[in-house]
Amino acid sequence: MLDGLKQLDTSLFLLINGAHNSVLDFIMYWASDRFIWIPFYMLLLWMIARSIKERSHLVPLVITIALLVITSDQLSVLLFKNQIHRLRPCHRADLALLIHLNVPCGGAFGFLSSHAANCFGIASLLLFCFNKTIPKLKFMLLPWAMLVGYSRVYNGVHFPADVLAGALFGSFLGFLFAKGFKMISLNKQAV
Repeated sequence: MLDGLKQLDTSLFLLINGAHNSVLDFIMYWASDRFIWIPFYMLLLWMIARSIKERSHLVPLVITIALLVITSDQLSVLLFKNQIHRLRPCHRADLALLIHLNVPCGGAFGFLSSHAANCFGIASLLLFCFNKTIPKLKFMLLPWAMLVGYSRVYNGVHFPADVLAGALFGSFLGFLFAKGFKMISLNKQAV
């Protein structure tokens, strides 16, 4: 059964990665870049700052997001990549001639995707904290996180299961950090 799932994962990877063209290459290259999203992050902070009644909660939120990203990034490597040792598709010799590599390959191991864990972690943290006060967040955060995750497969550096596992792991951490943030920093009137 495990071999069947691995084959399905590889087939889905080849389908997504093989559907490349110059327009998507450009979009997916930039979707995987961490720095291109800075204006998006600034927009999110502005929207959240406007919705928080107590401005003093903004600094703890930024600290919480930073701690979440550090935690998800480090744990995705320490608990998964360094323990499972699943090669990225771009490091597999049997796939070398089939892959369209659109970004640098990165480290040897890809399970689970740190990009996906970080993005879905941020998305879930913000949605758990601000979905009621900023309902349009879900229409921004979920497509953003899914685009980044999809770009990792499209660009040839992760299998779909790497991204799915990263999304689940990041969402779980985002939920935990949201609970902690609400317990420590927010009262019911703040958001």
